[in-house]
Amino acid sequence: MKDQGGGRARMMDDLAGVAGGAFSVLTGIRAEIEAIAKAQAEAIIRRLDLVRREELDAAMDVARRAREQAEDLAARVEALEARPIPKSGGKSSSAT
Repeated sequence: MKDQGGGRARMMDDLAGVAGGAFSVLTGIRAEIEAIAKAQAEAIIRRLDLVRREELDAAMDVARRAREQAEDLAARVEALEARPIPKSGGKSSSAT
């Protein structure tokens, strides 16, 4: 009877080893599938000519600064146009 218990323990160890190996294989397959999916997604993004979020944020920042500069320049032009033009008091001395 002792021999039967030892055989059962060995069989359980073998099953545990097979399960561990299967888990390792499944983990490897999962990593491969994720890498393939990521590569496919990146290829689709390149084909669709999409931009990354960082690039969009940088472009939006440049556009915001350009808009602010344009608004500042428009305010300066408006202020200059609102100033009265000085009138010359007499004839120019260089006239002959």
